[in-house]
Amino acid sequence: MNEQQNATDQPDSTVIGLGPMGQAMARTLLTAGHHVTVWNRTAARADGVVADGAALAATPAEAVEASDLIILSLTDYAAMYDILGSATGSLAGRTLVNLSSDTPDRTREAAAWAAGHGAAFLTGGVMVPAPMVGTPAAHVYYSGRRQALESGLAALAPIGTPKYLGEDPGLAQLMYQAQLTVFLTTLSALMHATAMLGSAGMKAAEALPELLSSADAIGAILRAGEENPGTALDAGEHAGDLSTVTMMGATADHIVETSTSLGLDPALPLAVRAHYRRAIEDGHGGDNWTRIIDGIRAPR
Repeated sequence: MNEQQNATDQPDSTVIGLGPMGQAMARTLLTAGHHVTVWNRTAARADGVVADGAALAATPAEAVEASDLIILSLTDYAAMYDILGSATGSLAGRTLVNLSSDTPDRTREAAAWAAGHGAAFLTGGVMVPAPMVGTPAAHVYYSGRRQALESGLAALAPIGTPKYLGEDPGLAQLMYQAQLTVFLTTLSALMHATAMLGSAGMKAAEALPELLSSADAIGAILRAGEENPGTALDAGEHAGDLSTVTMMGATADHIVETSTSLGLDPALPLAVRAHYRRAIEDGHGGDNWTRIIDGIRAPR
């Protein structure tokens, strides 16, 4: 380790799970001068971060005992139980920060499990890919005990700007899943649109720049219609003076027809069209397109 990393005033932390995200977090903490202990089921994955200065624990229990703050970057929450099942006797008094993806309900169950072993628990959602961890663009949603976040802030802040959502451990996971809903749906839409244009011989290198411009503009379009986006939704207001359900639904019909005629998988446009058809069937064709949220909230 370098001289900075030997400084006694730097926080200790453990990173368990060394996929691309776990490695990125470990390296970010090392660069910030922190003492980092790591463990991974496949020990060879630790070679790079160990060469950078991390300490390799021989067992999960040893990894837990090395630090008061344990950062988990795993495939899902089931992996946490598998890995820490042999180390539960070492959890008391420590803070588990699980940055893995799963459902809000499983997150709440995990928080209760951790509390049962005397550990504080924080849920986190890292909202950037691994190469952007530790950059000014990185931010991480957290929920759980505020005191746990405050006490671990020095170790967590280098990963990304912390955004605290509240005491409910499921909130950060819910925000993470909500953000990924937008992200994954947009990715599928971009590929569907690229396939549409490709059917006419347009290369992806030509199509994607145009499509990405449209995707980039969506936020500005929504903000232009409302000073504080979401305020009208919260008030149950869906004034149909711009883009009505009927108008948007007609567009959705055309996309389904075009996709079908091109021989493309219609699953995505059919799902979108279903939202507008439900709103029209419920008598809201003259309302703003945001009325589709009613059918999403209460599916038949």
